[in-house]
Amino acid sequence: MPAVFANSYASRSQHISSQKIAQLRFKVCFNLLAKQNYIYKVLNRAVGKAMHRYEMISDKDRIAVGLSGGKDSLSLMWILKERQSRIPINYDLFVIYIDLGFEGGFTEQLKTYCAQNGFKLIVEHTDYGIIAHSAENRENPCFLCSRLRRKRLFEIADELGCNKLALGHNKDDIIETLFLNMCYAGEISTMVPSQSFFHGKLTVIRPLAFTDENIISRFASSKGFPSFVNPCPSAKISKRQEMKSLLSQLYSSNKKIKGNIFRAMSNVKTDYLLK
Repeated sequence: MPAVFANSYASRSQHISSQKIAQLRFKVCFNLLAKQNYIYKVLNRAVGKAMHRYEMISDKDRIAVGLSGGKDSLSLMWILKERQSRIPINYDLFVIYIDLGFEGGFTEQLKTYCAQNGFKLIVEHTDYGIIAHSAENRENPCFLCSRLRRKRLFEIADELGCNKLALGHNKDDIIETLFLNMCYAGEISTMVPSQSFFHGKLTVIRPLAFTDENIISRFASSKGFPSFVNPCPSAKISKRQEMKSLLSQLYSSNKKIKGNIFRAMSNVKTDYLLK
């Protein structure tokens, strides 16, 4: 092949190759954006449904947001801020983090992340985690720690003049709590999406109550939320984690089970329960 034709062929091949690479990059970016948009829509729809059904937010609400640093509370903080800019309801957000006192915590990193994203994080330093894991309370550290943390959140919300406290519990958490209460407390009860305390002075809301945990995980990943390591020694060996594993096995046998359990909690036939 003459050199002039060879050079022309090589140039053309290189041009086609560049075109294919550009098309491939465009396709990858388009698919990624479409996937992110889909996950956002699923999350936003579930949050909107929960908020509407339980009338969670009203005009001029002052909402304290309990931040733990996990994917659920970070997603909650993001969606409440995002909705604040586009729905015809005015409300204020106050983000609170309870430092439990464990070594190797991530308070400063969380504070920096919040500041970079337009949030002023209110940090409360405590020794609740240490107390809950003391020798006098080895049997159920999670229960005591949760109770102390929630009590302090209530107090700070009151100090800030907040009438709502938003927590990041999701659909999976609500189902797990149902089974934990049945197995370890001998009662049929769970967390509810909206619950008033102190004669209506403060209402706890859970906007993620209708959202599946896997959707939140995918959303957090698509947004590049930071992943903080929980320093709690019981983080991976709690009763809740055991229940999560058991339910995961149950769900894997039939994809309808999870939805049926969740719907059953609002379809209780008391005539067919023991008196």
